[in-house]
Amino acid sequence: MVNNITANDLKVKGVSILDQMTADQNEAIITVRGKSKYVVLTIDEYNYLRECELEAALVESRKDLQNGDFHSDSIEEHLKRIKHA
Repeated sequence: MVNNITANDLKVKGVSILDQMTADQNEAIITVRGKSKYVVLTIDEYNYLRECELEAALVESRKDLQNGDFHSDSIEEHLKRIKHA
């Protein structure tokens, strides 16, 4: 289960509560007025998720290349195409 931190706890306890709450899990949710508002990740977790995001983009790009779903226009032609899309 993800750890929840209230905005007030964060204000009172500062960064130390983030260290405490992310020690067992790599993430914590900050709640504001009882509603989940922000997610705090350890830098390792953030880097891992970012790497996954970039890997997914690479897979999608390779698929587009394989399927011929790309343009090799000039910059001017590209700008015309996206302005009229």
